[in-house]
Amino acid sequence: MIKAILIFNNHGKPRLCKFYQHYSEDTQQQIIRETFHLVSKRDENVCNFLEGGLLIGGSDNKLIYRHYATLYFVFCVDSSESELGILDLIQVFVETLDKCFENVCELDLIFHVDKVHNILAEMVMGGMVLETNMNEIVTQIDAQTKMEKSEAGLAGAPARAVSAVKNMNLPEIPRNINIGDISIKVPNLPSFK
Repeated sequence: MIKAILIFNNHGKPRLCKFYQHYSEDTQQQIIRETFHLVSKRDENVCNFLEGGLLIGGSDNKLIYRHYATLYFVFCVDSSESELGILDLIQVFVETLDKCFENVCELDLIFHVDKVHNILAEMVMGGMVLETNMNEIVTQIDAQTKMEKSEAGLAGAPARAVSAVKNMNLPEIPRNINIGDISIKVPNLPSFK
């Protein structure tokens, strides 16, 4: 099971932290610091797996990471997970981010944190891997983005309606509106302009 997914830069600033096991906020901060310390001091030409720190569970857990440019992608997992499987999952995650953001960089993780969490949620939920097919993940994220854009259009509808009424050039406000068999009396209203 995946216990936590951490992304931080070369200076130890967290860019994404997702814990699948409950830890207090102080413990989470200590885990992030300890994980950064363990991973950042390792040489580039050594294995990408190491025993978890004391806070994340010690020798029963593993830290599996990849270092891309200025970012460390670290998965804290228990002993039931395959190291190579998690390395492949990290690769799929990074390639998916790259496809969604077109050459992903640290700023994309900062300014589009909601989209990054959505991508991660398509791949991992509750510490269990759901999807590893990058095309399927991108399809779901594109569908979600399309839906968000259509909902944003609906959210802006009241403002557009008010604006349209204000821009109507009526010589006077109608007092009686007749639509078929329905007759509506309009009360005296203050001017919109």
